[in-house]
Amino acid sequence: MGLITAETALFLDFDGTLAPLQDDPDAVGLPEGGAELLLGLSEKLGGALALVSGRDARDLSRRVPNALWRAGNHGDMIIPPGTDEPSKVETAPAALLEGAKALADRLEGVRLEEKARVICIHSRTAPQHADEIAQKVEELAAAVGGYKVQRGKDIVELKPEGVDKGAAIERLMTEDAFRGRKPLFIGDDTTDEDGFIVCIHRGGSAVKVGEGKTLAPHRLSSTDDVWEFLKGTLHDLA
Repeated sequence: MGLITAETALFLDFDGTLAPLQDDPDAVGLPEGGAELLLGLSEKLGGALALVSGRDARDLSRRVPNALWRAGNHGDMIIPPGTDEPSKVETAPAALLEGAKALADRLEGVRLEEKARVICIHSRTAPQHADEIAQKVEELAAAVGGYKVQRGKDIVELKPEGVDKGAAIERLMTEDAFRGRKPLFIGDDTTDEDGFIVCIHRGGSAVKVGEGKTLAPHRLSSTDDVWEFLKGTLHDLA
């Protein structure tokens, strides 16, 4: 594909991009040899490689090398290389969290995940509740204020206004390792589209993984294809 050069700033989603989606998000991890490949790419790119994920950045840190940049919580929490925990962690408003918990407790098969200021409601094992969850969450956000709702693959998330993966990439591009480079973001979900927009606007590009409408000009079919692409890139940069 030839999209990555020594002057690229590479941003990678995690779930659905580097690891297949699973019913149990705690069971998701990098494939064998994946950590070493990412570290090798980061070295070739002068450290300009970051994971940009909806996962809590602290959870992401348990699944990828801490020598990499990790932007979790859709970019609301960024952990630099060599660090496992952020210096400060904020939480969502109590009224918002209580309302989301009550909703998840009422619907069988639905799970709530607290990610600092971000609240995520999973419906992968109970897809029949997806529309009801989206409606109720919109009502919660409107009542509390300062939050927006974003739907992804079998999830609905409550995020502070101004928090998205595009904003995370903009913030990372101000760091020394990324500054002056052309950004490339690889992701699979609607939550990644904000990042695609930023990368394209900055003269870079984007790759959509899997099916679905997208602004990304390039596409890979699966997580396996992503790893084959990254392996080929590491070889070409050698």
